[in-house]
Amino acid sequence: MQPESKGSLADRIGKPIKNVNPLLKEFRDFAMRGNVIDLAVGVIIGAAFGKIVDALVSNVVMPPLSMLTGDIDFSDRAIILSRQHYADLAAARAAHAPMITYGVFLNAIISFLIVSFAIFICIRTINKVARKEEPPAKKDCPFCCSSIPIQATRCPQCTSMLGPAAGPAAKA
Repeated sequence: MQPESKGSLADRIGKPIKNVNPLLKEFRDFAMRGNVIDLAVGVIIGAAFGKIVDALVSNVVMPPLSMLTGDIDFSDRAIILSRQHYADLAAARAAHAPMITYGVFLNAIISFLIVSFAIFICIRTINKVARKEEPPAKKDCPFCCSSIPIQATRCPQCTSMLGPAAGPAAKA
């Protein structure tokens, strides 16, 4: 006979289940850690940023580069491994001839270099905008040129009086 349940599934949702498979419990603990959620957010933001970089490369970088190189396309470059001669690459593909399409690989390398350079420029610009200038933690003594804390009013090396501290503590 089937044991009677103490409530419907809808009643038990959200309540801790006592007899959980250890594998499921371990998976739940893993999935609810902050690192996994941070990783998921990072992947989503990375995908959105990838679309931005793709639009930048295809709409801003590639048109002038294409104009400078004369629309060079390596995708039709291949080494046909068959001993039979074909009029063009399309005929070799139609005949299912074995071939090494190194041109597609070259296009992928060039595309990777362009995209990675565009990402580098974007990240560099973001870092310059986000970087805050920190006030210096040390200053030089005008008498002995030794490095001393910014709040110091007397040099520990030459014992010269330096005047009022010009750091954040002096403003308080």
